[in-house]
Amino acid sequence: MTELHIPADVEYRTMNDNAEIVLARRYYRKDIDGNPIEDATKLFWRVAFAIASEESKYENTTVTPDTLAKDFYSMMTNMEFLPNSPTLMNAGTPLGQLAACFVLPVGDSIEEIFDAVKYAAMIHKSGGGTGFSFSRLRPKDSRVGSTGGVASGPVSFIRIFNTATEQIKQGGTRRGANMGILRVDHPDIIEFIRAKEREGEFNNFNFSVALTENFMKAVENNEDYDLVNPHDSEVAGSLNAREVFEILVQKAWEKGDPGIVFLDRINRDNPTPALGQIESTNPCGEQPLLPYEACNLGSINLGVMVKQDDEQPISIDWDKLNRVVHLAVRFLDNVIDASRFPLERITEMVTMNRKIGLGVMGWADLLFQLNIPYNSQEALNLAEKIMEFIQAEGRTASKQLAKERGAFPAYKESIFGERDLGPYRNATVTTIAPTGTLSIIAGCSSGIEPLFALSFARHVMDGEKLVETNPYFKTALEERGCYSRKLMDAITEKGTIVDIDYLPEDLRKVFVTAMDIEAEYHLKMQAAFQKYTDNAVSKTVNVPKEATVDDIRSIYWLAYEQGCKGVTVYRDGSLQSQVLCTESPEREEAPEPVRLKVERPEIVYGFTQKVETGLGVLYVTINEIDGKPFELFTTIGKSGRSITAKAEAIGRLVSLALRAGIEPIDIVRQLKGIGGEHPVFKKKGLLLSIPDAIAWILENRYLKSSVSVHSTNGLTKQLCPDCGGELIFEEGCNKCYSCGYTKCG
Repeated sequence: MTELHIPADVEYRTMNDNAEIVLARRYYRKDIDGNPIEDATKLFWRVAFAIASEESKYENTTVTPDTLAKDFYSMMTNMEFLPNSPTLMNAGTPLGQLAACFVLPVGDSIEEIFDAVKYAAMIHKSGGGTGFSFSRLRPKDSRVGSTGGVASGPVSFIRIFNTATEQIKQGGTRRGANMGILRVDHPDIIEFIRAKEREGEFNNFNFSVALTENFMKAVENNEDYDLVNPHDSEVAGSLNAREVFEILVQKAWEKGDPGIVFLDRINRDNPTPALGQIESTNPCGEQPLLPYEACNLGSINLGVMVKQDDEQPISIDWDKLNRVVHLAVRFLDNVIDASRFPLERITEMVTMNRKIGLGVMGWADLLFQLNIPYNSQEALNLAEKIMEFIQAEGRTASKQLAKERGAFPAYKESIFGERDLGPYRNATVTTIAPTGTLSIIAGCSSGIEPLFALSFARHVMDGEKLVETNPYFKTALEERGCYSRKLMDAITEKGTIVDIDYLPEDLRKVFVTAMDIEAEYHLKMQAAFQKYTDNAVSKTVNVPKEATVDDIRSIYWLAYEQGCKGVTVYRDGSLQSQVLCTESPEREEAPEPVRLKVERPEIVYGFTQKVETGLGVLYVTINEIDGKPFELFTTIGKSGRSITAKAEAIGRLVSLALRAGIEPIDIVRQLKGIGGEHPVFKKKGLLLSIPDAIAWILENRYLKSSVSVHSTNGLTKQLCPDCGGELIFEEGCNKCYSCGYTKCG
């Protein structure tokens, strides 16, 4: 592996502990044994040098690659701007796939469907996430002319995509994320809306329903609307629009899924309609793309775009922001040239449009420094002002690149060419994407989200917990003379100060968290940034557990009225597998010790069932007394000692419970849905792990099919696969604040 030369005048950089953990785990290049061979300086210089080197392809460039590399390096190491994760991971490496967002078409044939599965696997392996529209697939029970059989419908095929995704890790570091979209006028829309009713299904997919203008008008007027078979474009029935909308709202209230996207609105802003209609977005919904299109993203850290004179309060440094916008646009345009895409068709489409997505992070940090409450009209006005500036300067930068390098090839057929605007180098310039691990590296707040908690416990090695507090909040407390260890313990317990009456009122108004903010302001903030964003905005509308179905309906309708391109709502506690919680469980009195109700006879009879798991073939033996399960033993073939020991331990504990009189249904509730690293497809669903497989056997043997079993204990919370910490739902994606894990980058 060739050692990259770093010039002597490039300043060596170190990272804070959290950033260093994330970089070492996911971003640094590693040797054959998995040991890092980079530090932060080498990583950022590798990326800066690789992207700046693309400048040499252009004769009319206004900068030299060497100078530009140092500018890029300084911009990244000063945490003013960071590109999306695949660029940090792969720039300057043999893989060279630098884009985060992809959309693949799913055609209405077995060949096209499995081509899409194959292409998705290639994209995930290279570090990207994929979006799909399944709206082209003929509905369930439709006649298939070539075979005389019947179609199984979109939902059944989504299961195949979900299972395939389980087996592929993005760039060797995480499983890929997917977006699944179905048009609201597809005949299988109700099945799609209800697809996640069973806990644990489609765990690698976000779902969104593509709503049309006609449908929304039908909802408003309480009218029926037509369902259309995509195979022949014939009307296949009708539904009452308001009733469908109510089911959609109900499921969003229950599960946080599906979300919604406004398809007609998205296509009105499609810059190159001559190349096709937009059918889907990337996994978190902020990047609508044409089939086979990709986009690379990057985010400006607004938290450092400030200045303070001796006699003046902190204010926005517009000159600095302008410089970073222009440099970031050049960086992202160079990324397109440096990237090696996994499919030639993707390369062709990206080259035609050259879309980039420049966004922001650190918004909550900026508001803290300016003493502006997130849930205020002042914050909304500032959001519009900043994003209008970024969009305008971003387009100016794109025009400058067009003078040097030429417009994007599809420019003449684009809406800009038709209106004689530009020419631009890029069909789109701005996107507000999830920042995930990027915000941890930069040490700032995520995207345009408010803070999840002002202070929280980060889990580190050996079970130790380190309390972390937002630095601007800590400084404000110290300046007011309010800071104390006792107070911080209380805030860490709650995550918020909204109810701590002895703190100054202005502090409590400014330092608000996601759950302190009214849903209306979450949505209005998204709309404010959307107003001056070419693509779309990734934002979660957080609502408390007590929120009603009516509240969710109001949010969805407000998103439509406010001009958003989609919306994701998360109600605290809405999932059995809780992902966003700061409350401590109430203490309960110690239960009576379990005593065996039945002693083991010398002879018992039973059966042994073989089941395939992701860790090998599992043999489960269940012995019965009077037709009821009495004990359970497990063995697993060709597996390591640790797996064998864990399987045996589960069997012993289940046996103890059965002998104590615990009913099978209660055991199933505890075990069902526990996730593992290697799930496998089994008949109509996934077996997620060894305990999930045991639950599957017990359920099929002893429980009636009409019994609905859902997991109800902490074992089935969505936990980080790396450190075991609890995942939270933010920016439309699960992330771990303990170690930086995220599914979405």
